[in-house]
Amino acid sequence: MNSKTERFQLQGPAGAVEVLRDSPEDASRGVAVIAHPHPLFGGTMDNKVVQTLARAFVQSGWTAVRFNFRGVGATAGVHDEGRGEAADLLSVIASTAPDGPLALAGFSFGSFVASRALLTLWPARAVEKLVLVGTAASRFDVATLPPEVHDRTLVVHGEQDDTVPLQSVLDWARPQSLPVTVVPGGAHFFHGQLPLLKNLVVRHLRS
Repeated sequence: MNSKTERFQLQGPAGAVEVLRDSPEDASRGVAVIAHPHPLFGGTMDNKVVQTLARAFVQSGWTAVRFNFRGVGATAGVHDEGRGEAADLLSVIASTAPDGPLALAGFSFGSFVASRALLTLWPARAVEKLVLVGTAASRFDVATLPPEVHDRTLVVHGEQDDTVPLQSVLDWARPQSLPVTVVPGGAHFFHGQLPLLKNLVVRHLRS
């Protein structure tokens, strides 16, 4: 993604985990770990939305860490319907961000995994920023977020998402009084609107 991109492997619960780390030009504000969409439907850490999230974090001064879930690329193991994937995410955090400011982000299935990991971490480990894009609320049991996390959270969804209907995300968010930022005309993968998505995330990270 840039001249400071590092590719390496970590040891996770199911074996090797393939990781990419992008660093900002100046001193890092913290580490953001980003989860990719569903591995059985082509989701990888190189997904364009995931790359857009990484760019937004790096532009805002964060170190962005992406990784492949089990069974994807050079990551060992097989798909585990979110349970093992949350364990993978937590192991990546333990290895790349054992202390200091931490942010979490996820796209689609990755939003579900990030939400479950946050519940495991909280409140022993504070999460400074949470970004959920295309949250897969119609397909998975996305966690209810602790009220203390709401002000740190950005939920973005496309108005015309035909993979995860906007209504399902509103139904998830409504009982929590959690705002959802809707991109007019936006589809699940935000084709033609990735610069807008990036700007929304940067604005949130700088707020």
